[in-house]
Amino acid sequence: MLFDKNNRFNLANLITFSNISCGIIAIHFIVHGEFFIAIILAWIAGALDIADGKVARRYNLSTEFGIQVDSYADFISFVVMPSFLLYYAITAHSSNIEQLILGVIFIAYIIAGLRRLIEFNLKVEVGEAEKYFVGVPTPLGAILLWVLYLIFSYSIISNPFIIALFVVAIAWSLNSNIKIRHP
Repeated sequence: MLFDKNNRFNLANLITFSNISCGIIAIHFIVHGEFFIAIILAWIAGALDIADGKVARRYNLSTEFGIQVDSYADFISFVVMPSFLLYYAITAHSSNIEQLILGVIFIAYIIAGLRRLIEFNLKVEVGEAEKYFVGVPTPLGAILLWVLYLIFSYSIISNPFIIALFVVAIAWSLNSNIKIRHP
């Protein structure tokens, strides 16, 4: 059952479902102001994202279903969740109009991340790994958002709109022609 390619709950997919669970639970903690727990869950999600692909390739469990589920996991754990983390952090003391403006920027980031994942799925072949990513992969985008969170949290840059400019640049990079070597 765990090593049956046609089972929707094979080992690789179970790892991916665990990634999704970490992302959703992290969002819960973000909304309740527990950023540290959310960040721990985010890093666990990242480890699970690496593990699911390795398990799928090692045990020949790659399927179209697995590719789709992996992209949903990436969307939740590496697009939505880090966007929530950074948005909640930088708007904690903002006015309603500032929250609205920043909210629109983060919605644009989320749409850019979703577009990137859909484009990737349209190009990927089951069981194949390209030598290079075209555009910044969403896990790297998430890491960049986490770096911005740290920069803001340690008051290196305390202006939320400057942070938002970096978010716009990262959103652009997700769908750019930048080539990044696949690990």
